Amino acid sequence: MNDKFSIIMSSKEIIKSQIKGTPYSGAANNQYSPSWVLDNSDYSPAYKLALIEKIRTGVTKKEWKELITFIEATEKDFKNILPCSMGSRQKKDIYNQETSEKIFAIARLFGLGYEVFDSSEKFKNWLFTPSKALGNKKPFDILDSSLRIKVVENEITRIKYNVYC
Repeated sequence: MNDKFSIIMSSKEIIKSQIKGTPYSGAANNQYSPSWVLDNSDYSPAYKLALIEKIRTGVTKKEWKELITFIEATEKDFKNILPCSMGSRQKKDIYNQETSEKIFAIARLFGLGYEVFDSSEKFKNWLFTPSKALGNKKPFDILDSSLRIKVVENEITRIKYNVYC
C-alpha cells in the first residue's frame, strides 16, 4: 500500500515539475483551497466536512486564479461551465456557494485526471478529444452541470481500472 501511495505522489510531483511558471507551491496554498484540493484528495468525513464549509464560505477570486493558472487554463475556457458570467466573476472577491461548488468539482476532476493520465498534457488531450462513451462529445464540453461532471469523473475512473464500454 505504501508503494502505491508513493507512486501516486511521485506522479503528482512529476506533473507539478512539468507545470512551469505557476504560483503552485504545496505549502503556499491555503488548506482546502481549490488548488490544494487538486493535489490532496481524501475521502474521509472530516475532509468532506471541511470542503463543505469552504464551499459555504466561498472560493476567493485569488484561489480561482491560482487554480486556473495551475491547470494552465483561462477564465474564458470556463465561461460556459461556471454558473456566473465572467463579468460577475471579475467584480466579486468571493464567489457564491453555487460557483464555489462548481470550482471545487473542477479541481477534483483535474486532480483525478492528472493522477490517472500521469501528465497534465495527456489528460488535456483526452479532455478535448471526442469520446464514444460520451456520445462522441468532448468531455470538456459537457462539464456544465454537476451530473455531467460526475459522468466525466466516472469515465476517468473507468480508464483508471481499464473498464471500457
